[in-house]
Amino acid sequence: MSLPPEKAWELKQIIQDHLSKMDIQGKIRDVVEEAVRCEGDRGEQPLSQEDLLTELQRRGIVEDAMKQLSFTNAALSQTEGEDLNKSPAHVTVKDVTQLKTANINPPRRYLYLQVLGGKAFLEHLQEPEPLPGQVCSTFTLHLHFRNQRFHSKPVPCACDPDLQEGFLLEVHRDGPGDASKMADATTMLSICDPVHMVLIRTDTAGDTTLISSYFLDWRSVLSAPSGKTSVSVELLGVGSECKVPAGVLNLKLELYPPLSETLSPEVISTQRSLERQKTAEKERLFLVYAKQWWREFLEIRPSHQSKLVKIFAQDENGVNRPVCSYVRVLRAGRLLESPRQAARFVSLLAQERAPVLGGGTRQEQWCTMMAFLCRNKGDCEDHATLLCSLLLGFGLDAYVCVGTKAKNIPHTWVMTCGTDGTVTFWESQTAHRYLHQPVDPEAPPLVPQPKPTYPYRTIGCVFNHKTFLANCQPSDSVELCVFDFTDASRWKAMSKEAVCSVCTPSSISSLPPTPPLCPPSVQASDASNQLELELRYLVTEHRKDIGLATVWDDHLSYLLSSALAAYELERCMGISCGNEEFQDAVRRAVPDGHTFKGFPIQFLHRNARRAFATCLRSPFCEEVVSCRGDHVRLAVRVRVFPYVESACAVWIMFACKYRSVL
Repeated sequence: MSLPPEKAWELKQIIQDHLSKMDIQGKIRDVVEEAVRCEGDRGEQPLSQEDLLTELQRRGIVEDAMKQLSFTNAALSQTEGEDLNKSPAHVTVKDVTQLKTANINPPRRYLYLQVLGGKAFLEHLQEPEPLPGQVCSTFTLHLHFRNQRFHSKPVPCACDPDLQEGFLLEVHRDGPGDASKMADATTMLSICDPVHMVLIRTDTAGDTTLISSYFLDWRSVLSAPSGKTSVSVELLGVGSECKVPAGVLNLKLELYPPLSETLSPEVISTQRSLERQKTAEKERLFLVYAKQWWREFLEIRPSHQSKLVKIFAQDENGVNRPVCSYVRVLRAGRLLESPRQAARFVSLLAQERAPVLGGGTRQEQWCTMMAFLCRNKGDCEDHATLLCSLLLGFGLDAYVCVGTKAKNIPHTWVMTCGTDGTVTFWESQTAHRYLHQPVDPEAPPLVPQPKPTYPYRTIGCVFNHKTFLANCQPSDSVELCVFDFTDASRWKAMSKEAVCSVCTPSSISSLPPTPPLCPPSVQASDASNQLELELRYLVTEHRKDIGLATVWDDHLSYLLSSALAAYELERCMGISCGNEEFQDAVRRAVPDGHTFKGFPIQFLHRNARRAFATCLRSPFCEEVVSCRGDHVRLAVRVRVFPYVESACAVWIMFACKYRSVL
């Protein structure tokens, strides 16, 4: 990402100040003088630039300079329309002494949150101490605060993990005219947004597990005499373990610059109590309304009792929230270009149901958006609410649908209503789109009826961030359903005022804030080259084990790129193009009398051994990789297509050409 000129100049000044403090020029001068004396005494060859650098490294001067200039990548997020010069100071600092040299805005106030380590993660008590260079399971701490996101460096999993990290969070006002002014104590007291902390475990195979999701109320620092306070927070588990402690994090909070006048602890306690009372009252009123609404819905038709009308859902912490609160208007700025690209991104997040101890029915868990994005995988409900939020951001009339698919399996998907009355279903786990054409049950038998292509069978309710509608038609079959939401005889709506009272972010303080999306962290070309080299090695070793030599055709490998690009374009935009050119190029590259075979496949990860093992389970791939014949030439091509939130579409194509022998 390129910096504006004034920011680049500022960065150069910081580096120059560091080097001046270290007297780096004086140290280099001493090394040169000593080397010149030694050269004159021994009559050696003239001193070269490489000799000078080697001597500087040997004395540790280069290492000291790099330590002084160490910067940590922070997750930069910026909403569309913001001025670059006014963007929040998203920096990670190791020590509060670095605050003055950090790239911060002097008129703003910041909260420096320092993680001093973890304790009592008893589930990892038996984790062995990792050897140098050994791959081990790691912890990563993710933070979100008022449109700012950060993450720590991965540390080895242990009972007392060495989580040592500092995060500089900007505390800014909400109003557009006041955003550039420094927030005072009273303003910060009214900011009820918590710091959302999500702890993720990544195992040696790259699979992620959500360990804890915690909301930190940071405002106790407003009463600290020196603007500094230390707290220990107990992280609880998630899902069925939401009441079981997962571990403890030791934190230090500090305001920068410090407040001239602090608040009393009683004022902060009173503010929190008033917020809790206001939230509890709104939630109580909504619950009373929802019960009455449900009784009215059951009075319409007794069979409504069996319909999938879901008003509340539990999040990862076991908190019951209205389902409408899981959907927000989410704008991706320039990170996603279209609704179809957004659908492709959501489909690249892996599918995983909430884990259940023992047997029984499926454990349903609707994750908050931050937890879902940090873990990079979730159930169909998580995918559907994220996709609906993104489609709303693109200006579409989008809803989450709750119903069933084949074999009466509960399922959640997304629908959009066009201005011309068309209804389109979006499958969030595959990015497939289906046009809904209702079947007329009263039509004569000889009249042709549309055949549904979608996998959905029944629909119980639809909702978004403002609307909740239950299906009260005689049949809940999707193919018979009429999606005219203005018809009260077909759809029973909740009061929009009641929904907004508990589902608008500013309405109650218990709603988790919506995190911004993070840009891709993967370099496409580097990741593609690395994975391709690893696959070449694995193919060569596999063929060696079965007594076959391997000869690679680099030109044929290159030609496979256009096919992989066409596959991704088709998955993303629904447009098939480019295959004609690929087929023509292959015909030219394969001589007469030779046979060409290819096997494309897509993955959501970049683990070469896992991918190769999966490919070998396919008889088509085995036939290509283990090809025997005359003049056998092998090819493999990898294309990594990075998306936001570290999601990747990894396309691999194995191919071979050989002379056909009759």
